[in-house]
Amino acid sequence: MDARLLEILVCPLCKGPLDYRKAKLELVCKPCRLAYPIKDDIPVMLEDEARQLPAEED
Repeated sequence: MDARLLEILVCPLCKGPLDYRKAKLELVCKPCRLAYPIKDDIPVMLEDEARQLPAEED
């Protein structure tokens, strides 16, 4: 994942910062509790494609 791209990407819903989780290949928005997948090195920033984070996962 390109570091410059990570610096400019924000959550499409709240415009908040995203945490890159390399092991799971996803970008996480903690306030929205959504994890956006990264497929073939391309972030999929669609709410319908995002995974809802369970309460115990942070």
